[in-house]
This record gives sequence, C-alpha cells and structure tokens, in this order.
Amino acid sequence: MLSAQERAHIAQVWDLIAGHEAPFGAELLLRFPGVWAVLACKGHPPHSPPAPVGLRMLEAVGVAVRHVDNLRAALSPLADLHAHVLRVDPTNFPLLIQCFQVVLASHLQDEFTVEMQAAWDKFLTGIAVVLTEKYR
Repeated sequence: MLSAQERAHIAQVWDLIAGHEAPFGAELLLRFPGVWAVLACKGHPPHSPPAPVGLRMLEAVGVAVRHVDNLRAALSPLADLHAHVLRVDPTNFPLLIQCFQVVLASHLQDEFTVEMQAAWDKFLTGIAVVLTEKYR
C-alpha cells in the first residue's frame, strides 16, 4: 500500500506528534463538524471536552503506525467495535481524515511537506478502508 518513502514520512510525522496525542485528538474532534451529535449518541456528555475520545483515536493511529504492514490484523478489533458496538457511520471517516490533516498542517506547518501530506492521506485512507470492512 505504501512505498518505502511514504512509510518514512508516516514515521517521521508520528515522531513529531508522539507525546501530544491528547491535544491533537481533542483538536481533531473539535474541528469535526458533527462531533457533538456523534458523541452524544454514544453516551458522551454534550459539550464536554472530547479529549479522552480524541486520545483514544490518536492512540489507534499510533497502533496503525506501528503495524503499517498489517493494518487489517492490527485494527480488526477496532473495526469490530466501530461496526458492531459503536455503529459509527462510516461516512464520517473521510471527513475525520481531512480534519486530522488540518490539525497536522496547523501544528507542524513547514515540517508537514506536500509529500508527507500525500503519504498521510494515503495512510489514513487505508485505516478508513480497514475500519469500514466490517460494515459489509
């Protein structure tokens, strides 16, 4: 799925944000337009800080970074959770990808090159594909 150079870009960006998963995840959710409706139907108190949910999301991205060669196996439990328990609408995933890239670009600025953005877009799309496979 990813070339050696793209894998290097994924790892390089992850190294820059590692340790900041909670604030990046919270900002990701705050940038997602439908976050309050999605979180409210999942039992999250309305308008409360989404930091714990955002942290869990970024921790899952970290798992994917560490298992980039086998996303299906690494994310299978998460795919089951989203499809069968949380029942997250999979149409949210592309928008979350865009929001996450905005967060990366706003924090990393010049360090987040066009090549890195392209690699992360491909990588995050791969995650979304794996997460939606259990819906079928």
